Amino acid sequence: MTRKPAKSRNRLAGVVLDEATIPRGAADVDHERAVAIFDLIEENAFAVPGRDDGPYTLMISQEESKLTFDVRTAGGELAASIVVSMTPFRPLLKDYFLVCETYYSAIRTASPRQIEAIDRERTTLHNEGADLMAQRLAGKVEIDQATARRLFALISALRWRV
Repeated sequence: MTRKPAKSRNRLAGVVLDEATIPRGAADVDHERAVAIFDLIEENAFAVPGRDDGPYTLMISQEESKLTFDVRTAGGELAASIVVSMTPFRPLLKDYFLVCETYYSAIRTASPRQIEAIDRERTTLHNEGADLMAQRLAGKVEIDQATARRLFALISALRWRV
């Protein structure tokens, strides 16, 4: 029998959205948020420099155009508080949402070649968002590229408008 390797302490074990500042949305938006959170928790690399007390819980709240990421230990102690301005993400998210809408429409009527081209553009924008997320968190937390992609997916789900 093969044993599954133990999960690292340098990870997120939970993500909590502050319902007072990030209200629930329509059913499909809530579903996208839940999927993004599940994917992030399922596989991530997340460390707080100078600390070794993970795994962590990420508590996300919103004030105007800023998200606050409170990183807490299993015991509830605040390990880091990071304010991330969404202003640099706005043009990228606008383009990303437009391409996503085009992709979802294309699935119904476009050729496989057209769908693949749109999907490549969507992936490129998602990678740009992940790079921007990694830049905004640099020096505050240590994440890998896959975790940056999942965080961008979550931010996209939080900003999605029906």
